[in-house]
Parts: sequence; C-alpha cells; structure tokens
Amino acid sequence: MVELRKLRVGLDTDNQEALLATLHVRPVLVERILAAQSQDPLICMLRVEVANDDRIDCSVRNDGALMVGNRLYIPNDEILKREILEEAHGSAFAMHLGSTKMYHTLREHYWWPFLKKEISEYVRKCLICQQVKVKRQKPSGLLQPLPIPEWKWEHLTMDFVFKLPRTQNKHDRVWVIVDRLTKSAHFLPVRANYTLNKLAKIFIDEIVRLHGVPVCIISDRDPRFTSRFWTKLNEAFGTQLQFSTAFHPQTDGQSERTIQTLEDMLRACALQFRGDWDEKLPLMEFADNNSCQTSIEMSPIDALYGKQCRTPLYQDEVGVVRFGKRGKLSPRYIGPYEIIERVGPIAYRLALPADLARLHDVFHISMLRKYISDPSHVLEDQPVELEADFTYVEQLVQILDWKTQVLRSREIPLVKVLWRSHPVEEATWEPEDQTRRPNE
Repeated sequence: MVELRKLRVGLDTDNQEALLATLHVRPVLVERILAAQSQDPLICMLRVEVANDDRIDCSVRNDGALMVGNRLYIPNDEILKREILEEAHGSAFAMHLGSTKMYHTLREHYWWPFLKKEISEYVRKCLICQQVKVKRQKPSGLLQPLPIPEWKWEHLTMDFVFKLPRTQNKHDRVWVIVDRLTKSAHFLPVRANYTLNKLAKIFIDEIVRLHGVPVCIISDRDPRFTSRFWTKLNEAFGTQLQFSTAFHPQTDGQSERTIQTLEDMLRACALQFRGDWDEKLPLMEFADNNSCQTSIEMSPIDALYGKQCRTPLYQDEVGVVRFGKRGKLSPRYIGPYEIIERVGPIAYRLALPADLARLHDVFHISMLRKYISDPSHVLEDQPVELEADFTYVEQLVQILDWKTQVLRSREIPLVKVLWRSHPVEEATWEPEDQTRRPNE
C-alpha cells in the first residue's frame, strides 16, 4: 500500500463490492519543461514567430509546448538537460549504454542545439563508464559472415557468461540467447549445477514459448550443447545444430558482442545499484532490446513489434480511466453525438450534451460506432444517469423466465432479466435474490 500511495493510485469500492481503480500518471518532467520554456527568451521569441507563420520547422502543441517536428524543445537549462541525460543513461532502464544508442533513444522525443555533442561529452565523462568499459574497434573486414536470416527468431546464437558473483537465488551465470535478425536478446539467470534436462526446460519455457522452435542454433563447443541429449532434443524440434570452429569467433560473434554489452551493464549495476545482479537482469534485457542497434539502425523491440517501448523518461501523457464496469451489463452505445474534430489518427472529439459536460470529450475510435441516419428516425434526448465516478447503473425492466441451477450441495434460483436500453436477445440470467428490491 505504501508503494501505491507513492504512485497516487486511488482505490474505491461501491455498494455491490465491485472494485474500481484509477491510475493518474502525472507528467512532472513535461510540466517542468513547459515552465522552463516560458522563462526562456529564445523560446518565447520562437513561439511568436510560429504564431505569425514565420517558422515552419517549429510548432506549438495544445498544452503550449514548443515542438521541433514531433520532439519537445528543451530550453537552455543545464539542470533540466542534465536530469534528462542522467535518466537516459544511468537509470535502470538504460544501464549505461553508449552515446550512439543514447542519442538514438533521446532524439525520438527531445531536441536541443548540439544534442549529439552533449550526449557524447556526457557519456565520455561518466565515471562508471570509464571504470567498466573498454574501447571498441571495428574489425578490418568481414571474416566468414553467415547468411542473413529470413525471419525473426529462427536463427539463434547462444552462449554463457560464467563465474559471476553468486546471488541469494544461487545464480552464478547468465545464459545469453540472441536472435540474429532483430538482434533481440534474452538474459536467463542459471546455475552451474543445472542439468541438461533443466536447461532444456528453461529453453522451452523462455524461448519456444515466446518465439517458437528455431530453425538453426549457433553455439560454441561447450559440452552442454555437444552432448547427445541436447542434440537429440534439437532434432526432435527439427532444428539444425551448428558449432563454431577454433579461431573463428565471428560465427557466433552476435552472442559474444551481446555478452560484452551485458558485462558492461553488470559492472555498472554492481557499482550503481544495490541488490543481486539477477534482480536487475530483466531491466538489463529491456535496456539492451529497447536501444538502437547500429547494424539494423533501430531497436530490437522496434524490429520485433514495430514500435519502441515507453520508459519513465517519455511519460508525457496522462492516462485516466473514466468508466468503471458495474453490474452484469453496461450500455453499449449512447448518442448519436456530432464529431467536432479528429484528434490524432485514431481519436475523435465529440459534442457532448450539458449533462455530460464533466466527461472528457475525446474518445478512441474503438469506443465509437458510426450512426446511419434515416428520415424515419426520431431522435430524443437520452437520459444518461452517471454516478460521481462516471459509472452507469443498469435498471431491471422485466423478468422473462425462471429456472433453478442445481449444484452438489444446494440449489440456486435464477431469473432471466430484461435490462433497460437492451433488446430481449441480451437478457441475462441472474440470481433471484440479487434482483429483489431492498424493501421486498
């Protein structure tokens, strides 16, 4: 409950013992950016130029925020910019990734002059990065490149990170499995004493469950993968197990390079965050998969699902749950109401009547249904009685039928109820005692 209070989550119960929860996400960072924009002379001048149609590279959002394209213009406030850089680099959602990945992540949402240069300077001066990272050099050329995979999670590479500090859960190594096409990775904490049967079960639970059976698996000559059991297991899956040869690390270089990144994040985690490393391993996996990969010029999550995931750094919208569901049914549609404007690609603003003035007037397209007009229709005002929390109470119109449901130890009398604003086809069976009035 303490954590819920910190998040400002309100919990309410109604008389019918239904739980309604509302979560308000407060965009504190955006509010600070807006306040700083109002104090910046350059931004104030740009706003005037936008209002006079003198600038086409900038715009002003509905909440008054100055935008460069679809990115927030960050004013020349060193404290504010440093806070954004720290969140994008040193938080548990970033885990001290490099300047290139950090730049690709930030440029999707924020802009200020010399952004890339300041990111490079910030990462270069980061003490933790200087302590844990080594300089990388590009190879002199392609050695023995593998053919490019044709689909996601069909061609995998896998390897282990050994001899890590043992955690409270007795994990002392990480099993790294990487998709060669999208570069997405899974970091699985394991123990040195895990049997082949245990590793096979983990592979089915964490990889096959999410991505299906792979076509090809590339690994080094670890005895775990060359054993008869592992080979027979992959033959049963229909996979073709391949092994790299000595002095040719480029064949499974994908997992080796991912392991280098993981080791950097593990060292940064040990220096910055408390607790065992396996507790932060899911966030390390998220940070790696949600950051831009140079080879594919996008993040692995973007390659898999078509969109990059949100982090607290980009929480610039307020999510509000307006309606709670109460009772067996809720009205499907009310209206019709006139569409005033289109808000984004999949949302519309409606002209609501006075009795719904407190209701937010922008609705997702999935909540709307096209009204087909006809001269024979006589449209009357529909009385919509909403509670203080914007819920709608169903009213019983007529009882259509009775029956008894026989259980092992008791019998439950049921009635078929016709509800207001619903046709006969949508009548439902309800317990008889719940349909009686309080004074009966």
